[in-house]
Amino acid sequence: MTQDIPPFLLQLAAVFFGAAVLHTLLAKQFERLAHRYPRHAGLFHLLGEVEVVFGFWAIALVLCLAVFGSSKLALDYAESRQYTEPLFVFVVMVVAASRPVLVAAVQVTALLVRLLPVPAPIAAAWLGLALVPLAGSLITEPAAMTLAALMLAPQIFRSNMPEPPKYFALGVLFVNVSIGGTLTSFAAPPVLMVAGAWGWTSSFMAQTFGWKAAIAVLVNATLAVAVLRPHLGHGVAHDAVPGLRVPYPIIAIHLAFLAAVVALAHHPVAFLGLFLMFLGFTQAYERHQNPLILKEALLVAFFLAGLVVLGGMQQWWLQPFVSSMSPGVLFFGAAALTAITDNAALTYLGSLIEGISDEAKYMLVAGAVAGGGLTVIANAPNPAGVALLKRGFADESIGALGLLLGALVPTAVAAAAFLLL
Repeated sequence: MTQDIPPFLLQLAAVFFGAAVLHTLLAKQFERLAHRYPRHAGLFHLLGEVEVVFGFWAIALVLCLAVFGSSKLALDYAESRQYTEPLFVFVVMVVAASRPVLVAAVQVTALLVRLLPVPAPIAAAWLGLALVPLAGSLITEPAAMTLAALMLAPQIFRSNMPEPPKYFALGVLFVNVSIGGTLTSFAAPPVLMVAGAWGWTSSFMAQTFGWKAAIAVLVNATLAVAVLRPHLGHGVAHDAVPGLRVPYPIIAIHLAFLAAVVALAHHPVAFLGLFLMFLGFTQAYERHQNPLILKEALLVAFFLAGLVVLGGMQQWWLQPFVSSMSPGVLFFGAAALTAITDNAALTYLGSLIEGISDEAKYMLVAGAVAGGGLTVIANAPNPAGVALLKRGFADESIGALGLLLGALVPTAVAAAAFLLL
């Protein structure tokens, strides 16, 4: 489809993409302006919503396609994009964040906390930062991010926690979720983009990436707990789930919905149909539910859909840039590009390169997942984490610089695991 778009519009799309990235980096400043100028607080709050940024610039791009090209060109391009991932993230966030699913996760965590020979607050934090991200290889990374964020928010990501250790914990969570989904071939978006084209099975992923990622996840979680230890005064996040007593049949049905959505992740008609049934079930048993996070999930889906629209017109410069790198340089180039593009988009472009060597394939994917925690846009589940955790940070906004600095050490650990092990 992009071959039908005039070159000057492709260049304009690159400008808009750069503007969206810059806007993302400045989102926290808009929140501060909202407090400084209350008359225009509504506008500044809107511009400060990270989840709105890429959708806003994507709409501007489509309008420019209509004005400088044609309405048919604009509609054809928008309709040619693949929106399965944004739709899936929306659905899996809502289902995974429902009270019965969260109750099940909390109960399993509480059981494991009692088995670990360390104080309960430390064990709970470590499990939330290690076990849940690794579980993303089964339940998908967006579901793992949702559960981890909701379980850890009352304990770590709270307003009275100092900002530096909180940002470090956020960086660890984002990096661990990004690499924790590499034990299988279907859970991590950047792996999913290449698995079919390159014949990568779950067995191959576990043997080539998974065990290295698991070591890095455990090291990162341990480092985070060591930094957080003086501030951990809460146990397992039971207060994240008001009314913990939920009948086991209700829990089982919710878990079945989650499993079915994950199994049908590549079939939007099917998982959206299941989601409508899920909404009806939650309405029928409303007394066992918390309010569903529909707003947060819709914002995240809007963000990802905007990224799909904007990212779809960056192939003209990104693919030649990636294909020009040697395997050794490719790892670090992929990690850096991931921070400004989205690792799934990057690996997808890599899958289009003809004759790419096995070593280059490994370096591309390893760099893409290792750099998945550096920014909000680096990995698809990150906007979900931001939407659920930002209220615990100053100005109820997560700063791009704070996230970048917090993610540097866990990113280095992940890079060392993939390059040295």
